[in-house]
Amino acid sequence: MASSVALSHDFPFDPAYGYDAPDALLSVPAPPAPDDFDAFWRERYARARAVDPRPVLGPVEEERDGLRVHGVAFTSVGGVRLGGWLALPAEGPVRYGFVVGHGYGGRQQPGRDLPAPLPGAATILPCVRGMGERGRVAGIPDVADAHVLHGIGSRTSYVIGDCAADLWCAASALTALVPELASAGLTGGPRLGYLGESFGGGLGALALPWDDRFGAAQFTVPTFGNHPLRLTLPCAGSGEAVRAHHRGHAEVTEVLRYFDAATAATRLTLPTLVAAALFDPSVPPPGQFAVHNALAGERELQVLTAGHFAYRGMAAEAAELDARRTRFFGERLGAAA
Repeated sequence: MASSVALSHDFPFDPAYGYDAPDALLSVPAPPAPDDFDAFWRERYARARAVDPRPVLGPVEEERDGLRVHGVAFTSVGGVRLGGWLALPAEGPVRYGFVVGHGYGGRQQPGRDLPAPLPGAATILPCVRGMGERGRVAGIPDVADAHVLHGIGSRTSYVIGDCAADLWCAASALTALVPELASAGLTGGPRLGYLGESFGGGLGALALPWDDRFGAAQFTVPTFGNHPLRLTLPCAGSGEAVRAHHRGHAEVTEVLRYFDAATAATRLTLPTLVAAALFDPSVPPPGQFAVHNALAGERELQVLTAGHFAYRGMAAEAAELDARRTRFFGERLGAAA
């Protein structure tokens, strides 16, 4: 495990938050769940699975890395139409499926999220509601600091719950467009993998405990972990907007209990690889580690020097994580192919 580091920065706070040893981060817990936490999320999942995604595959927009990348559109909860991209192998059969969540700020193109960790994968890269050109929805802010507060007055209206549902509906769109993935459970177990970084990592932790279509996941610097602790920690990310809102609306604490990625991780039993940082000005590291520490199933951890921050050695750590990801998903999903 990497040791803590001192990086030069201009932030008015410590992006390591006083956790000067990795062992301290490994002891950060998950907050207890509300009594109806499971029922709340299972009901939301059931509603999302009842949605007909009506996916439409657009023309090829680019070809690279042995993939044909199409535009895609699908329906999510509330009748909202969302867009994104679907990458299909240019040659050979589809053997795996991946859903890839994006960071706060949305996704303007597939970018570095392709190719998927395993060859022969069909990969859907959805834009969740409010985020990016293809996720734009009237009335939902497209700026992270405003988006993270949208509907926060109630657990039923909070946009984060609907964003998790957008991932479920994206998976439904993927299996509708690639029917061989829909029958994977009949031929050797689930073959869907999930990848999510930052915002997408936190959403994945919230969404995946309830969805048996997935066989493995990776969360990189996941957000939304341990909200009670996050509310005490200044940051440069969307969490600061939540902290500011909380100062005038203390009752929001009760809503946030239902959207805590670490709490949800206590219900997540599928194999999960977590890349968590020791230093991160946007997503406080103790929240990231809280997600890893809470996982109920098989887990792996790669400790990063920093997240949301450029540093010497970043490219080497990213290459190491890429190699580990390929090995991790190959071992967990390969037997089902």
